[in-house]
Amino acid sequence: MSEIYNYIKPDIKKILKKAEDSEEISREEALKLLKVTGKEFIALQQIADQICFEKKDNLVTFIINRNINFTNICYKGCKFCSFSVSNDSEESFLLTLEDLREKVLDAKNAGCTEVCIQGGINQKLDFDYYLNILKVVKEVDKNMHTHAFSPQEVFYISKLYGNPIEDTLNELKKAGLDSMPGTAAEILVDDVRKIICPNKISTPQWIDVISSAHKLGIPTTSTMMYGHIEDLRDRIKHLEVLREIQKETSGFTEFVPLPFVKEKPMLSTLTDFPLKPSFGMADLKLFCVARLFFNNYIDNIQCSWVKLGPKFAQVSLNYGVNDFSGTLMEENISKSAGAEFGEYLSPEEIIEIIKAAGKRPAQRDTLYKILKFH
Repeated sequence: MSEIYNYIKPDIKKILKKAEDSEEISREEALKLLKVTGKEFIALQQIADQICFEKKDNLVTFIINRNINFTNICYKGCKFCSFSVSNDSEESFLLTLEDLREKVLDAKNAGCTEVCIQGGINQKLDFDYYLNILKVVKEVDKNMHTHAFSPQEVFYISKLYGNPIEDTLNELKKAGLDSMPGTAAEILVDDVRKIICPNKISTPQWIDVISSAHKLGIPTTSTMMYGHIEDLRDRIKHLEVLREIQKETSGFTEFVPLPFVKEKPMLSTLTDFPLKPSFGMADLKLFCVARLFFNNYIDNIQCSWVKLGPKFAQVSLNYGVNDFSGTLMEENISKSAGAEFGEYLSPEEIIEIIKAAGKRPAQRDTLYKILKFH
């Protein structure tokens, strides 16, 4: 890397060298990197790709999994969501446990190692319904990894159960919960949350659920929905919240940046808060900065091919990203927001996409154990 350092600004060179030497970069330094262009952008890409290469030996992983959304009924009214509907909507649905059983069986027959289960906050459901979801999965296949329930859902389930978060998580774990998606994070800055999801859990509540899960041995992913009304400083604040949690718990398996899909959500029409969407290079800079910012803490950065599209997701594999997500089979939330890239990619397609990016494909399980090299 020494050659490119000769042509870039000294302050950016200093930050990149810190990252290259595995030193922690600060919030202000990360913010500077999100603003680079030209030769500095090229240098950022090279360092992110180099760190990723050294950490992962040029491997890009994927998982064979299935998404199952058990209900789209939700009363939270988040302004970025086009998936949820009211209880009396003609489009509303709620899966029976038998419906769920069939979907898990389909996943098993398709070779899935994981089912990812989430739904809207439906006030008609009781605590037993959530427990029974988990039990049904294990009845179909005791080895199927059950990746279920966002921090928002767990917070709501604890109210149904009438007990603290830790007790609720313990009951869910006993029923078959293996890990949790770190969704419902959006941007972990409450001034932003008050506008885009005023009825959702607060940043401290999200942190409490996630940290409690980690302490009970329930690993989670971490996510960030970006490219709406937040600014670059908000993005870095969000990354810092995640890094501080990971320093304490080591419970995050991965970080997943999720670009806002702006075709249909109400948030797209709020004139008081104009959108600040990301275009191409802004996404790539975020992936790179995440790799550098989480360098010693979160090993895996995942792209969302559903939101980025397979072509742009492939490009991200040279910008610090080392995981291509999963086959998904059923992806309703992005699709309902206007994402145009389908809801399924076969393992064979994913393998070819990874190879064409110059990387080595490997199938993994939820906790990043390699199951098969390709």
